[in-house]
Amino acid sequence: MNRLLAALLAALTLFSLTACGATPKAEEPEPETPPVEEPAPQPEPEPTPEDLAAEQVEALLGSMTPEEKVGQLFFVRCPAENAVEDVRTYHLGGYILFGRDTKDKTANELIQAIQSYQDAAAIPLLIGVDEEGGTVVRVSSNPHLRSEKFASPQRLYHAGGMDRILADAREKDVLLDALGFNVNLAPVADVSTDPNDFIYPRTFGQDAGATAEYVSAVTFQMAADGMGSVLKHFPGYGNNADTHTGIAVDGRPYEDFVNNDFLPFSAGFESGGDATAVLVSHNIVECMDPDLPASLSPNVHRILREELGFDGVVMTDDLAMEAVRAYAGDGAVALMALEAGNNLVLTTDYRTQIPKVIEAVENGTLDESVIDAACRRVLRWKQALGLL
Repeated sequence: MNRLLAALLAALTLFSLTACGATPKAEEPEPETPPVEEPAPQPEPEPTPEDLAAEQVEALLGSMTPEEKVGQLFFVRCPAENAVEDVRTYHLGGYILFGRDTKDKTANELIQAIQSYQDAAAIPLLIGVDEEGGTVVRVSSNPHLRSEKFASPQRLYHAGGMDRILADAREKDVLLDALGFNVNLAPVADVSTDPNDFIYPRTFGQDAGATAEYVSAVTFQMAADGMGSVLKHFPGYGNNADTHTGIAVDGRPYEDFVNNDFLPFSAGFESGGDATAVLVSHNIVECMDPDLPASLSPNVHRILREELGFDGVVMTDDLAMEAVRAYAGDGAVALMALEAGNNLVLTTDYRTQIPKVIEAVENGTLDESVIDAACRRVLRWKQALGLL
């Protein structure tokens, strides 16, 4: 009886639901998981001009022998004889021409001579000259090359302000480039306001702020013209004596350099960019290194790199000067200069110095990584000047 009653109730319930239009709820199927799409492959980023430039330098550096790398670190006085042959023999980084090399030559004769040096070079040469204006004029002292000498920066500024300075810089660049030069060892960034200072006639003749403005304007113009500039004479010449004839000792406190002498150099680094190099003096600057000339001092180079943040080419002043001859007992002064942190060695005595540096690399006295780092900077400078 109970089973009959239960069946009857179930039938009545089903009838009631159907009459109301309802149907029993069916189980809903599980939703399908959409397929996971693989991300589209991203294209490789296009290399930047800086990347390509760095790759070019590294490829060239990697293809060079130790002898070729060492040769690139020598920016030497052009010899009176065998200049073409020595480019090949020593793999030279560049020649600096002096008054002897330009005297009485016509423009065409000078152009042909420089071109003969470049033709002999596997890697294009730096061809430099000191054309500061005023008392140092290796090119415009020859009337065949210019009707009058370039004026000093002081005279130019008094005649027409910074506009005259810039016009003069542009005129120099155009003339030097036409003759085959790609580096002018200028401007002088030393601060001097005393006419009695040895360096004064070659300077802007005003305080650090004005000198910084002058250096900034000139290096910017030179970079725009594709002409290499060389700021000299780091860390600042001050009122020191002539290092061509003996040792000059600078006893000024470090604060003087920070607040004055360093300012024009920093301004030149910023404005000249990759086209700018720095030349280090032979002065003994006691607050930085009481024992060694600045050009041979690791600490002076550390200050230039770490405290002033300069990452370009650093070169010595001429190592043939009396102020540095006594510091290398075995005569290997160029080796000392490279160990100190220079990238380019300026010297007349390259035929003796280059073999000494190569020997030091071969016997492990000088680590080849030092040569690689210096050569890399030299090649980057050449690249910035459009030579590579």
